[in-house]
Amino acid sequence: MFLVRWLLLVIVFVAVGCATAPQLPKAADASVKLPSETKPRPDYFNLPYGPHERNVLDLWQADTRGPAPLLIFWHGGGFLGGDKWTLHPDLLKRCLGAGISVASANYRFSRQAPFPGPMEDGARALQFLRLHARQLKIDPDRIALSGSSAGAGISLWIAFHPEMADPNNSDPVLRQSTRVTCVGVYGAQCSYDPRWVRDVIGGRAYEHPALPFLYGLKLEELDTPKAYALYERAAAINYLTADDPPVIMFYSEPKAPLKPGPNSTLRIYYDDFGKELEGHDKPGWGVHHPKFGYALKEKMDPLNISCTVLHAEDMQKTEDTEVPANAALVDFLTAQFGISKQ
Repeated sequence: MFLVRWLLLVIVFVAVGCATAPQLPKAADASVKLPSETKPRPDYFNLPYGPHERNVLDLWQADTRGPAPLLIFWHGGGFLGGDKWTLHPDLLKRCLGAGISVASANYRFSRQAPFPGPMEDGARALQFLRLHARQLKIDPDRIALSGSSAGAGISLWIAFHPEMADPNNSDPVLRQSTRVTCVGVYGAQCSYDPRWVRDVIGGRAYEHPALPFLYGLKLEELDTPKAYALYERAAAINYLTADDPPVIMFYSEPKAPLKPGPNSTLRIYYDDFGKELEGHDKPGWGVHHPKFGYALKEKMDPLNISCTVLHAEDMQKTEDTEVPANAALVDFLTAQFGISKQ
């Protein structure tokens, strides 16, 4: 009789577990050819995290005894192009060697889904991985965000944005938390508000041709209330609060101040907006300027949130660190994740 009851309990436990544990979507078959052989084959290649064809990610699992901390990376490309396979092989190797699993995700381009589309995709990728943490051997309490350029902007936006979990949503993915342990980014923009970029960064950085597409705006709409509302929502720095995670930022664009641009009006759009002009920098030059990092640090320091800004000129290459920024990022991650160095 005892054996029968025990078996019934086991059956009920398994049934409940199966009912509550969502099924992991099917990743690409192992026979599918990789874009290149620059990196080892992911444990999960083209794993769908959402309904759009661009909602796919790759996951490399660290060889750890228990659930591993995770770094999620988003590629750059001005929200107009790019691919998850551009994850740097050196960064991947260093993370896996330190016991950190790595995911690299695609997201919808701005031509497919203007803001907040790319940011919402980034948040969904994070929530998806957290939902399936057990199946994927991930520690849901130790997740970091990373990316370059546009992907860096996505990382900062998610990290500073108020909690996006919707406990009552019918989609179990969207019930998951979007809070993270830390952020490490390359060539990041902490704001995509062209007014802020013009006034704080200077030059013609705010004339980057990708910005109107990010918002789905026509040039003549750049100085409208509709545009201003979008600018405010897209600026990660606007969401910064004292409970946000620590950040490390890497830049390689020259530190020199940007030359003044030709626009003498207070408006964003002017007759020569986005045009190459003799004697002036190209439109968009400065969009990876370290001033973005310094401006964010200036806001984070009074909140007692660690923010480190490093420039390529200040980091030395060695035989073991061909890409010093990657080594510095992994050192930062191991410290934030509480991983003891061997």
